[in-house]
Amino acid sequence: MAETGCVTVRDIPADAFIAAYAEILKNNDKFVVPKWADLVKTSVKNELAPYDPDWFFIRTAAVARKIYLREGTGVGALKKRFGGAYRRGAQPKIHRDASGGIIRYAMLTLDDLQITEKCGKGGRKISRTGQQTLDQVARQVALGEL
Repeated sequence: MAETGCVTVRDIPADAFIAAYAEILKNNDKFVVPKWADLVKTSVKNELAPYDPDWFFIRTAAVARKIYLREGTGVGALKKRFGGAYRRGAQPKIHRDASGGIIRYAMLTLDDLQITEKCGKGGRKISRTGQQTLDQVARQVALGEL
């Protein structure tokens, strides 16, 4: 991409954006990881807590991206998005939602950082400063700076 004009979060791959924004959150002094982050499972379908020590930064970056892509997204929709197949042995797999407490804490943290704000119809939306911040990260990823 020699010439990149207006680059948004929609224009770059999800994994590249999430990794870059998670690194920015990790370096942010205002972002506080909860004490329980190393003990909690991310869903009923999982047996153990995540092995990656930076998993909470990655989850929060993914939540910010999902809210950016769809205004009015709430905890319930994100629980379905981050959930997955629950394996029950010989029985058929069924869907299980992700943990709502983790997603709720991530959304409240993004509210404190003024990335998101409450939406009038429910859920959250990206604030004006949050959109500028996320688009700036997307532009840096597109240029290869991050």
